[in-house]
Amino acid sequence: MNGDNMTEEKKERLKIELEEKRERYRLYIEREKVMLTGGVQSYGIGSRNLSRYNTDLAQIRAAIKELAAEIDELEGLLANE
Repeated sequence: MNGDNMTEEKKERLKIELEEKRERYRLYIEREKVMLTGGVQSYGIGSRNLSRYNTDLAQIRAAIKELAAEIDELEGLLANE
């Protein structure tokens, strides 16, 4: 293999990774939206009630921020190729 093929292979891997991260980002954004619009589990035992999220909102927001940074980095790498 010559150097050009390695560059193309790396570029293709980066594109695949970028698309996977974009999909995860979309899913996290959707999950955040659900949580902010009433995606709560409620339980009742006798006169006691408990409500909770399946996922911690802070974790969702941290993942969104992290994925956005990773997407920006990958897009920058691909733009410079």
